[in-house]
Amino acid sequence: MSLHTESGPAIAAPPAPRRQRHAAPGPGRRFRSWLDIKAVPYILISPYFLLFAVFGLFPLVFTFWYSLYDYDLTGTEEWAGLGNYAELLQDGQFWTAVVNTLGMFVIATVPQILLALMLANALNKRFRGQLFVRMGVLLPLVTSVVAVAVVFTQLYGRDWGMINWVLSWFGVDPIDWKAERLPSWLAISTMVDWRWTGYNAIIFLAGMQTIPRDLYEAAAIDGASRRRQFWQITVPMLRPTMIFVVLNSTIGGLTLFAEPIMFYGGRIEGGSNNQFQTVAMFIVQKGFNEFEYGYASGAAWLLFLMILIGSLINFMLIRRIGGRK
Repeated sequence: MSLHTESGPAIAAPPAPRRQRHAAPGPGRRFRSWLDIKAVPYILISPYFLLFAVFGLFPLVFTFWYSLYDYDLTGTEEWAGLGNYAELLQDGQFWTAVVNTLGMFVIATVPQILLALMLANALNKRFRGQLFVRMGVLLPLVTSVVAVAVVFTQLYGRDWGMINWVLSWFGVDPIDWKAERLPSWLAISTMVDWRWTGYNAIIFLAGMQTIPRDLYEAAAIDGASRRRQFWQITVPMLRPTMIFVVLNSTIGGLTLFAEPIMFYGGRIEGGSNNQFQTVAMFIVQKGFNEFEYGYASGAAWLLFLMILIGSLINFMLIRRIGGRK
């Protein structure tokens, strides 16, 4: 086929494009497509679930099963049903451990998160040597718990401790930090705060650096002070990071073990009257010192429920930051 023009020879028209026929995918191609889209993602994340099943789910189920028995070191098993739980709810030492755990959790966690937030805000500014300062706040985390306990035990010594020496300037009598409940809570809480504040500050700092700088520039143009920018922009935008930090601190605070046990010289009793014995210490005492495995398993499951309830409460509180219902 050709086209004739008025001023020139005929121009051949381009041939019509041929329709390409797509063959239906064969069984092998469909299988590979299904494998790439559906199966491969689950295969890639399967190691986590396998490890969780072995080291997380199985111990939970195994512990719950043992909590329904009176089981001791000799291998004697006797069905108890919910008897261990009923006995725990009437055990004064267990409730003392619960009160101690919640008290130290509140005293340690609330200042820790506030200090970490303020420290992260300070580290988020530009200054000389900021890399070394940011690395320096993690030094307490890599310090041995034993070394931390030795230092703080000396600081809180009754006769020659530096804390009592400073308090004596204000006319305060020497405090026996290990013999009384509230002083021991304060001493252990400062150990926890000193060790974990820098870690939480680095996490907050990572969250702050994801906030667009345009928001701060627009707020500064509108006349907002730095303090108002912090509370109106930084804190609401840090909600996901704060949820992670608070939940992580809740789990760590309610399972507090290393600091109080080292504060008492490695003993599990938590003071002469259990004045700073935590639930985790109570579980170890019943399970590995008194060999009441069923009773200790029941206490472990009650601690698990405490963590779930505490995490849910904190999660709901953090979600309300910034006006979110």
